[in-house]
Amino acid sequence: MSGVSFDNGLMDRLPEVRGKLVPNAPLAEQTWFRVGGPAEVLFRPADVEDLAYFLERCPSDIPVITLGAASNTLIRDGGIPGVVIRLGPSFSTVKVQGEEINAGAASIDLNVARAAQNAGIKGLEFLCGIPGTIGGGLRMNAGSYGREFKDIVVAADVVERDGTRHTLTPAQIGFSYRHTQVGADTIFVSALLQGDEGDPEAIAHRIQEIQKARTESQPIGERTGGSTFANPENDPQGRKSWQLIEAAGCRGLKIGQAKVSERHCNFVINTGHATAAEIEHLGEEVRRRVLENSGVDLRWEIKRIGVPA
Repeated sequence: MSGVSFDNGLMDRLPEVRGKLVPNAPLAEQTWFRVGGPAEVLFRPADVEDLAYFLERCPSDIPVITLGAASNTLIRDGGIPGVVIRLGPSFSTVKVQGEEINAGAASIDLNVARAAQNAGIKGLEFLCGIPGTIGGGLRMNAGSYGREFKDIVVAADVVERDGTRHTLTPAQIGFSYRHTQVGADTIFVSALLQGDEGDPEAIAHRIQEIQKARTESQPIGERTGGSTFANPENDPQGRKSWQLIEAAGCRGLKIGQAKVSERHCNFVINTGHATAAEIEHLGEEVRRRVLENSGVDLRWEIKRIGVPA
């Protein structure tokens, strides 16, 4: 939202780094919704050593949050106080190691799926159906078309808020449906992913199938944030979120310039110049109607961060 800014006093308290520190950095155009206020300070670390150095010396009272591709994120109109970290090219490397792939946290999921295809590694095709980065996928145990991150992760390297670095096993990550037990202050920097030997042509065919299915069933190309709500785990009838939303009469529902997609009603779209407040209000109205209609309390899958205007 235009006109929102911070006083920039935070810059004086931050350590010197080799990467970039940018005060009052606009974030809206870096998100898939194209909404939201600025970061009080945006930090782009040069590499993992620079990231660890910064975190070790950054005063503990300063909030720090990591922003990935922002494909499944809603930044509120007032922006994000504290420091927003965005991992750059040095966190985007993808290396093949036999039937395993070591991928940086900033690697785009589709790029990792393609790297696996080229190396004849099957089992990672589902990544092409997740619009985001490896780091974001790790954080929320993202999944599509029958598989999740928990099915392929061997280990993940992280940096803690105090700058310490270590490696987590899947058990330590604590994967569950669209969730992990890793604390919000822990930053994923890379992951080791396991596949199996496969035929590159068959893998390419499966990737094509997934991409075709997404194009036909989801509002690809719209200003959206992916699936708005996680599928309920406690519905005795086993209904998916979109079925509950449709049954509550919410398909096409609008608030301001935010709208529930008519193509796939578990997607909220920005039809033009929606505010983050309108998008969030619409999501909460959908939740209210679904709860009233079916008794199911939908859980947000989209990550909402920042403060209202």
